[in-house]
Amino acid sequence: MHVIDSHTAGEPTRVILDGFPDLGTGPLSERAALLATRFYDDYRAVVLEPRGQVAMVGALLVPPVDPTCVTGVIYFDVGAVLGMCGHGTIGLAVTLYHIGRIGTGLHRIETPAGVVTVDVQDESTVTVTNIESRRVKAGVTVEVPEFGALTGDVAYGGNWFFLVDPSPIPVAPENIRQLTDLAVATRTALNAGKIGGENGEPVDHVIFYGPAGDTAAHSRNFVLCPDDAYDRSPCGTGCSARLACLAAAGQLGEGQEIVQESIIGSTYRLSYKAGEKGGVIPSITGQAYVMSVAELVFHPDDPFRNGIIL
Repeated sequence: MHVIDSHTAGEPTRVILDGFPDLGTGPLSERAALLATRFYDDYRAVVLEPRGQVAMVGALLVPPVDPTCVTGVIYFDVGAVLGMCGHGTIGLAVTLYHIGRIGTGLHRIETPAGVVTVDVQDESTVTVTNIESRRVKAGVTVEVPEFGALTGDVAYGGNWFFLVDPSPIPVAPENIRQLTDLAVATRTALNAGKIGGENGEPVDHVIFYGPAGDTAAHSRNFVLCPDDAYDRSPCGTGCSARLACLAAAGQLGEGQEIVQESIIGSTYRLSYKAGEKGGVIPSITGQAYVMSVAELVFHPDDPFRNGIIL
């Protein structure tokens, strides 16, 4: 299996070029469901230790249904197959540029959540125009055992988010453990209470916001991903959900640009256009860097062929 690893604002992406079982040619949503069930052990082995690392997201290249797209892609981490991944799309575009499959300019990429556009500005800088994102519920209060009541918004940016601003715990690197525990407990409480999307979709990401360390940034966030790891980047789909919430609350105008800072201090530039269905079309600009080109080996006698699972 041939892979290329990159990081986007500190968050790793592993693009699978070849060597993965064939998922067929149906709609990407169906192929994603197939990946999540029939090939559960296979995809997790790619990102689990010892081959992978904490917080790594895989990007499986697949043939697109839409012929205008340069590729289809299905994203996943250890915890789930994802509808969309913002940092992963930036990393994917930089990877495709690195191997000569695309050049600078605009390109379309098909994901299970829909078609997104990437504008490759140079070998490291990419702007992603995401699918239409929306705030679904505002000011939702959930009782979190051992922590108390938390109030936030439910929004969709390609994945489902619960966004809390301000965070009850300062959003600072020294508080990552406490923020993680609170975010895991919050997500558990939300899903136990069936607080999620319009059609019962469960929340899989939780975001806490606080003041930025850089005065040029709008805020700093802490993002919990489905695998219970924190996002090193500001989280592209989370930023899309954030833009939807800010727009719905009248706190950010169309075309206005803000800078979102992550828990480790890395940043994305964000703006939006009005969507056709009442939401927003987010634009996320960030930088990614290729780190390695490798071949993964899965020896049949390797006791950790499917990864280290504790």
